[in-house]
Amino acid sequence: MEELLRRELGCSSVKATGHSGGGCISQGQSYDTDRGRVFVKVNGQPEARRMFEGEMASLTAILKTDTVKVPKPIKVLDAPGGSSMLVMEHLDMRYLSSHAAKLGAQLADLHLENKRRGETLQKEASRVGRGGGQEERPFVDQFGFDVVTCCGYLPQVNDWQKDWVTFYAQQRIQPQMDMLAKGSGDRDALELWSALQLKIPDLFLDLDIVPALLHGDLWGGNVAEDSSGPIIFDPASFYGHSEYELAIAGMFGGFSSTFYSAYHNKIPKAPGFEKRLKLYQLFHYLNHWNHFGSGYRGSSLNIMRNLI
Repeated sequence: MEELLRRELGCSSVKATGHSGGGCISQGQSYDTDRGRVFVKVNGQPEARRMFEGEMASLTAILKTDTVKVPKPIKVLDAPGGSSMLVMEHLDMRYLSSHAAKLGAQLADLHLENKRRGETLQKEASRVGRGGGQEERPFVDQFGFDVVTCCGYLPQVNDWQKDWVTFYAQQRIQPQMDMLAKGSGDRDALELWSALQLKIPDLFLDLDIVPALLHGDLWGGNVAEDSSGPIIFDPASFYGHSEYELAIAGMFGGFSSTFYSAYHNKIPKAPGFEKRLKLYQLFHYLNHWNHFGSGYRGSSLNIMRNLI
């Protein structure tokens, strides 16, 4: 491994440290190099390279907004034995505590960044004599992402769509239902989904949704802090509705009231927020069902029944 990293990163020295980590998807290990310490995620699954390329694109996109700290991605590599690796900056992370409110404010800034960019471009376009092409990053007016990203190890359909309701129903929930149909063929789930699809547009009446860059998988295990402030990692990014981000955050805990207060101070709750939050949690319960089995069936069906 050290020899591979030396060659691919152009380092003269690479040495494993005692720092390791990982979750239910990938394993990680830190290495000291003459160019600084790096963290390497390794996964042996056939789809791992696509997963890591999506994560690298997500980290790069968040980094460019200059709103909330993420590890700087370096390179996706093929490892011996058919594994894939994602090399990134090593950060000394600890449990999020003292910087929870700061994370709430910075997450709101991340979600508002594209909207603010659009407003700035509009102002600049209205000025007489303003030259074109001076803005490196254009305003994103659709929902989706340039590459496939994975929530867990399952790929997300990120094809660009003008309409958020269409995007969410067809490219988030429908693929999960297709997997269930192929796997368990759960009749209750399929019947409930048929009924729920008709109700979804009613949850978005009079709502103007500007595409926001999302982390995409912001549960308590993917946030941390260091001495400088909060850190988010393991993203599955795309441009979507900012409310979507808070769905998985509320499912498994790890976020304090100060986090939510700071966030909603910048992005207040719109009418119907709580129902839409349940709709967004449905994706994550279905995704967990498809990842880990029928322990998440009851929660998935209950949400659909309640929304119907």
